[in-house]
Amino acid sequence: MGDRRAVFLDRDGTLMEEVNYCNDPKTVRVFPGTLEALQRLRQAGWITIVVTNQSGLSKGKITPEQYEAVNAEFLRQLPGAIDAVYFAPDHPENPTPRRKPGTGMLEEAAREFGIDLSRSWMIGDKVIDVECGRRAGCQTILVRTGYGANLENTGADFVHEGIVTALERISALSLG
Repeated sequence: MGDRRAVFLDRDGTLMEEVNYCNDPKTVRVFPGTLEALQRLRQAGWITIVVTNQSGLSKGKITPEQYEAVNAEFLRQLPGAIDAVYFAPDHPENPTPRRKPGTGMLEEAAREFGIDLSRSWMIGDKVIDVECGRRAGCQTILVRTGYGANLENTGADFVHEGIVTALERISALSLG
């Protein structure tokens, strides 16, 4: 595919507070310190890509317009810190290969950005995020925000309390 490195990031519960089927931009709250941590990674040459399941679209809990408004507010709170956002609107009972834990979104990004998945990371707050990263050949981090607070034995390479320390780990490991 390529030789560039990327950090793939789940959105809800990982980069921003978990809001069940977030459909209102007013409820978007990016975790403190996230912007600066992402900027440091990007300055070190990492590509930052959000990969998010959005089954609320197929379940009728979110309209496409609401998704776009929430995503716009999310990106407004992280100016210049995210290279791309990929989303899977699939219903969990009828998933395509793009829906995590499928690897379709990561593979699509790898083609579009020239990413080497074996040199990349996946960070999320759910077992499906860890499984997606593993299946794609990435190293994985589970964060204990969102749904990750109560998970044990997820198979993640590392577990962190939140996104800032997870991103700091990647920065530290990539310098070594």
